[in-house]
Parts: sequence; C-alpha cells; structure tokens
Amino acid sequence: MNDWARLYQAAIRIRESAPWEWLDEGQIFGVQDPDSGEIGFVSIMGSLGEHYAVASYTGATGLYGFWSLQQMDLASDAGMVLEVPQLQVSFEDRSILTPKDLHVIKQLDLKFRGRGAWPMFRSYRPGYFPWYLESDEIRAFTYVLEQALEVITRAQEDPGMLEPGDDTSYLVQVAQDKGGVLVWDDHVVSVMPPEPESVSVPMDMAALNLLKGLPKSQVSLEVDLSFFPGRIGAKGERPQYAYVLMLVDSNSGFVFGGELLSPDPTFVEMCGTIPMVVARTLARHRLRPREIRVRSQTLLPWLRLLGDDLGFKMTQRSRLPRLDEARDSLNAWLH
Repeated sequence: MNDWARLYQAAIRIRESAPWEWLDEGQIFGVQDPDSGEIGFVSIMGSLGEHYAVASYTGATGLYGFWSLQQMDLASDAGMVLEVPQLQVSFEDRSILTPKDLHVIKQLDLKFRGRGAWPMFRSYRPGYFPWYLESDEIRAFTYVLEQALEVITRAQEDPGMLEPGDDTSYLVQVAQDKGGVLVWDDHVVSVMPPEPESVSVPMDMAALNLLKGLPKSQVSLEVDLSFFPGRIGAKGERPQYAYVLMLVDSNSGFVFGGELLSPDPTFVEMCGTIPMVVARTLARHRLRPREIRVRSQTLLPWLRLLGDDLGFKMTQRSRLPRLDEARDSLNAWLH
C-alpha cells in the first residue's frame, strides 16, 4: 500500500498541474527505470479536452508502436491501441472504475469528486486485456510520473527542451544512486526502431502445393484479424484476448473462414501462424484468390509471405464493408 500511495500522489499532482493544457501527445520524453534500465516514453494526452491520461510506452517497441498509432485510422482499427506495450493512468468518472480500483482508493483513504477526477491505472501488453498494475509496474510507473512532473514543469517555460535533435533523439531522465539517493539528470538518447522479433512461420506444404496448382481466380477477399468478444485464460490470471481471423468474398459477402486464434505464448508467434491458417482455409475451398484486402497493418507482412508464393495482390484499405457485415452478424449471434 505504501507503493500505491506514492503512485496515487504522483497521479494527483499530474491531474492538478493539467499538463495537457500546454503539451500535446506527440511531445515525447523518456524516464529510465533505475531498477530495470527500461525506458518508458511518456505521452501526455488530453490537449483536445476529451480524454486526460498519461501513458508510458515501454522501450523502443512501445515508442515506435506509439508513432505507428499516430498514422493509423483508429476509428477502423481501434484494437491496435491494445497491442502497444504501455502503462497508463487515465482520469475517469467514478462509474468507470472497478471494485478492485475502488478498494485501493478506499484503503488509502483518498477522496475524489467530479467528472474525470478518478485515477485509473492499467497495464497494456499485446494479446492481453488491459489489466491492473503488478508490483514492479507500480514502482516503475511511480518513477515515470514523478519525473514527468519535473519535466513538464520545465517544458512549460521551455518547450524546446522536448525537441533535442533529430527524429530519433529524445530527452530521457536517468538516475544515479549517490549514497542511497537517486539523483536524476537530463540525457539525450538516440532510439532506433526495434529489430523485428524472430519468429518461426510454419506452413502446411500440402495445402500450399495444392493452391499453387490451381488457376488464379477472379475472387478478391477481405481479410481481417479482430478481437473475439470473450476472454481466455485461467481464473485469477491476467485474461488474454482471443482473435478471430475472417476471410470474406468482397463481392458476395460469402464467409470462407472464421478461425479462432490464441495469442499463446505470444501475440507475434500467433501472427506467425496466420499464413498457414489462411493457406489451409483457401485449400479447403480450392480457391486461389486474385487479391487480398486488409485493413490492419498487423496483417500485411504475414499475408505478403503467402502472396509471394501464390501471386495474389495485397492491398490495404480503410473500409472492408463485406467483412464488417459478416463480423456484425457473428457478434449479434454470439450475444
């Protein structure tokens, strides 16, 4: 509870300082966790007056995931937010908080009143539901918020300090232990995009060879990977999402496949199975498509692997009308 108390006090001071009034979410800076050495890249949200929050994007993966989000149409691909590793505090109405959130607040004897006044802390990991902070995350996020307060106070007077150089350079707060006391200093750190995670991509060669022997059809498919409305995992553990991979005829709306996938052991390893799953689905229908259309940027590199073998065209589109109709029908049936 001492760790929680310190974290809540930092969040309260953030809320009182209202940094979204002079910072926008693209003015990124970093705070290095003195325990793990991991850098959390801080974004202040709320400049539009809609949603007040502070996020700490984890490492280079989180940072470049954040920049990818800025380039996406999140209205059509909102699930991408959940695939970027981050810790976040948002300021919500009381009705949004869960009994577990409210229990901690009660134990700390804290009082909040009004709309958008209640701190809510969540951890985001690819493939998992947003979840409550674990003990190491509480400590790491406390460092982030405490140092964020120092940086935003100075940035109000000197906004240029958050633009230390080229597009890969960031102001980062780094601590040194001097006689048992952490002393924080400004550093400029260059952060390059992370190397792609190495993952095996299995393939059903019988299905692939069957497809190679088929003439190319005139069928265009709409393909999307989206959250399945449900949770998987053992009770009491952090729940995972299930995903559904749908393949729909862009002309007739016929559903060629709706495969349920699990992000176990990791989200990226699940993605590595997508070419095989699609190949098996197409082989069952003896269909070699002319084109596959996707909305999610996540799918593009995986389906290109299959497209290189089968010679179909890959296009990215913001709208997949036939697939959305099929998914709406599935959701209505499940509910």
